Amino acid sequence: MITKILFSFLLSHLFLAGTAFAQAAYPDKPITLIQGFGAGGNSDTIARIIAPGLSKELGQQIVVEAKTGAGGNIASAAVAKSPADGYTLILLTGGHAVSAAVYSKLAFNPLDDFEWISLVTQFPFAVSVSSESKFKTLSDVIAAAKAAPDTISYTSVGIGSTQHLSGELFASMAGVRMTHVPYKGGAGPLQDVLGGRVDVMFDSITVTKAQVEAGKLRALGVTSLKPYKLLPGVPPVADTIPGYEVTSWTGLAAPKGTSPEVQKRLLAALLKVLADPEVIAKLENTGGLVTPSSSGAQMKQFVSGQIAKWKKVLTTAGIAQQ
Repeated sequence: MITKILFSFLLSHLFLAGTAFAQAAYPDKPITLIQGFGAGGNSDTIARIIAPGLSKELGQQIVVEAKTGAGGNIASAAVAKSPADGYTLILLTGGHAVSAAVYSKLAFNPLDDFEWISLVTQFPFAVSVSSESKFKTLSDVIAAAKAAPDTISYTSVGIGSTQHLSGELFASMAGVRMTHVPYKGGAGPLQDVLGGRVDVMFDSITVTKAQVEAGKLRALGVTSLKPYKLLPGVPPVADTIPGYEVTSWTGLAAPKGTSPEVQKRLLAALLKVLADPEVIAKLENTGGLVTPSSSGAQMKQFVSGQIAKWKKVLTTAGIAQQ
């Protein structure tokens, strides 16, 4: 009897020691950071800005991989089903909360299938047109849409994306009908607006800022309630449509079940990266303000609030859940 008890005692301690060793060794191989949108877009750009710093802090290569489609939901579903070992991470965007509001059924639980590490950035969108466009103000766009319903087109990075809902909310609050032209992310929306094939672009400042500064795009409005310091001189959409506001975000998450020790390691590494002045400057150059979370719980609470907000937007805009 004593021998059995002693054996069980030793076995349990060996298991705990092995677990502790495995955790202490993390990471001992490259880590994949997945994002759900095309090359050159906001999500891809931000993932590639933070990856080198995370690699340095964690001592392993961070491989950024795109799994595009369905407004980021293909990437989210893939990561939700990945092993919870800390070697597959995801850079989520505001579109994650939008999808949770838009779709009644997803291949994953938007809140409970992830371990939340930290927010990275928060930012508004810009509403832009080609510099060759006849539209000089948002009032011009609204007037044209009222005069000829469904003839003014606008881009998004996919059906159910934050950009899509931003356009739908704009049309609803302005009392007009516009035509939605969805893309799979990346530079497609920008290229078609610059080429005059689509009229208006609702997109991140990551995509629009350099083109606005180069004089190729004309920013008609920013979707924050107040002027945004990273897009100076551009009026809030709310100046034309009172109460209109859209803000988005990016943040790091891991599959549900990732150990608390690994989560702490990831959070500590990310916080160091986000405190680096060079990284801050690069992220702000994309149009986002660096807003790290103090804990995973804080990020989860934030995302939960974003889901509730977008559900309210759907109701306000009269958009049926899919």
